[in-house]
Amino acid sequence: MPAQAKPAKVEASTARPASPPLTERQEARRRRILHASAQLASRGGFDAVQMREVAESSQVALGTLYRYFPSKVHLLVATMQDQLEHMHGTLRKKPPAGETAAERVAETLMRAFRALQREPHLADAMVRALTFADRSVSPEVDQVSRQTTLIILDAMGRADPGPRQLSAVRVIEHTWHSALITWLSGRASIAQVKIDIETVCRLIDLTEAEGQDL
Repeated sequence: MPAQAKPAKVEASTARPASPPLTERQEARRRRILHASAQLASRGGFDAVQMREVAESSQVALGTLYRYFPSKVHLLVATMQDQLEHMHGTLRKKPPAGETAAERVAETLMRAFRALQREPHLADAMVRALTFADRSVSPEVDQVSRQTTLIILDAMGRADPGPRQLSAVRVIEHTWHSALITWLSGRASIAQVKIDIETVCRLIDLTEAEGQDL
């Protein structure tokens, strides 16, 4: 089993714009909001996440909720980032065992996929929010992309990827999200998703062979 990679360096374009750090109380409030959002979405999907109900469930004023998240789309995209972050922590406790980077990434993404599969209403709500997201939601969308990239790079064992490897990671990320959408819409089986993920992950072997700085 490969040694766990150090936290990967990701291009600045994927990073969230600098903002003042939250106080402990603010962070606790934000955690309650995200938890309430996930709970409501798990029970009834996108339509079940109503801002007033989220505020009531998380015990915050409606105006306070809107200061943290200006819309339901902002909230659900942030919920997806939070879910991916939690998933990343779980994956790090049991790293993939594949011999090659491609095998490890494919195993990791399928484990992440199956975790989302266990909560189909939540997965559908978060993916719909990503689909609806406009330019105003860019910071939250960037966080989702950055978290997905970190998950892939950790599985690869690359702390400092080159341009070709980052390009391969972006294609893999797009394919994973697309596979999630097609599965949620009933247009792809889990077996088809697995084949697509394993196929696109072979790009990693190509970048390994060519050298990361080519």
